Amino acid sequence: MTGRVEVVVGPMFAGKTEELLRRVRRAQVAGRTVEVVSHALDVRRGAGRVSTHFGLAVPSRVASHAAELADARDPATELLAVDEAQFFGTELVDVVERLADDGLVVVVAGLDVTYDQRPFEPMATLATLAERTDRLLAVCAVCGEDAPFHVRVAHPTDDDAAAATAEHVGGSDKYQARCRAHLDAPPWR
Repeated sequence: MTGRVEVVVGPMFAGKTEELLRRVRRAQVAGRTVEVVSHALDVRRGAGRVSTHFGLAVPSRVASHAAELADARDPATELLAVDEAQFFGTELVDVVERLADDGLVVVVAGLDVTYDQRPFEPMATLATLAERTDRLLAVCAVCGEDAPFHVRVAHPTDDDAAAATAEHVGGSDKYQARCRAHLDAPPWR
């Protein structure tokens, strides 16, 4: 099997994790050895599992730093799936490239845009280096049209005001998908 990088990006609520898990299932059906990794920041539905907003879940290895993806992986792994990849920072680019060069299929899913419509690294860079990049869209919470963005609708409390990246961990209680026309619309709640 030839190594390659596949990237699934988009705003919140676009189905990135669902697509990642679909690719994991396909690889397993094909008899590939698969490893799923989640970032330590994402404990919304419990540590050690990757799950969708609709409840689909698989066990995962938890990592805090990009180097752990390579250092702690099972040598038999043929496909490495990384969810919430944006949290691994820019070091992820070199690690993913090295793993693919070593023959591994690396599928990374994550946000490519911040809540204030700015590129979210390292996903924007990975998208340009990948053999395959899929940008998914969400559904605008205001009008139902395609939504390439998400906005923060709940301001972080003092308890939440840790790192800027940690502010992106959340669900519909903190964020909404939006189309360009409704970026400035008030929350629907």
